[in-house]
Amino acid sequence: MRERIHLGKWDRVGLGRMLRKAAVSGVSERIEYISGQFLGVPYEEATLVGSLDTLEELVIRLDSVDCFTYIDYVEAMRLSRSFEGFKEQLRRVRYKPGHISYATRNHFFTDWIETPRVMDVSAHIGRIEAQKVVKTLNRKSDGSLFLPGIPERMREVTFVPARALDEETLDRLHTGDYVGIYTETEGLDVSHAGIVVRHEGRVSLRHASSIERMVVDQDLRGYMSENPGMIVLRPAG
Repeated sequence: MRERIHLGKWDRVGLGRMLRKAAVSGVSERIEYISGQFLGVPYEEATLVGSLDTLEELVIRLDSVDCFTYIDYVEAMRLSRSFEGFKEQLRRVRYKPGHISYATRNHFFTDWIETPRVMDVSAHIGRIEAQKVVKTLNRKSDGSLFLPGIPERMREVTFVPARALDEETLDRLHTGDYVGIYTETEGLDVSHAGIVVRHEGRVSLRHASSIERMVVDQDLRGYMSENPGMIVLRPAG
C-alpha cells in the first residue's frame, strides 16, 4: 500500500498528544475540539490519489483539505488515540470495508449511512417538514457518469428543506453533527459538507470553504438560505 502523508503543523507525536487530549471528552466536545484545530487550514481540492486508471494511495493531507477530506479526518480522529490509530481509522472511514482502492472509496456523503459510526437523523431534525427523494447516484442527467468506473446506485435520501430551519428545528441539531448540503442535481446527493458547532446560542457550519479558501465557521442558517436543504448524520457514541 502506497501512502502520502503531510501532517501540516503537527508531527506524529504532537498529533497523538492532541488526540489523547480530545479523548477525555464526550462525542460532541471531541468533534468540536478536533475540528477546531483545523480552523484556518487552507482549502485545496483533489488531494486524494486514485482513479479508474491510477492506483489508489492512502493520502493524509492535514496541511490542506476540501470539505470531504476535512470531515474524513475529523471523523477518523475522533475514533483515535494515536497517529497509528488515526491512520487505521481513516482507512475504515474513507473506504469500505477498509480496503484501499478507488472502487471502494466512499465517494458520496450518504455512503456513511451504511456504517454503524453514524445515524441519519434528518427525519428527526426535520420532523413533518423532512422530504424524501430517490436518487440514482453517479448518473448524470444525460446518462453519463460523474465517476467513471464507479457503479450507479439507487438510494433514498431524506433531507431537511432550508425553509424548515426555524429556531425549533435548529435546536434539534447537536454540535458534531455532520451536515451534507443537499443538491437537486441529478446523480449527486450533496454539493458540500461540514460540521455543526453550537456556541453561545449561535449555530455555525464549520467547513472547508472554497470561497474563503480555508476552514471557517459560518452562520448555518445564513449559509442554508442559498441552498435547498441538508442531510444530517449524527456520530454514534
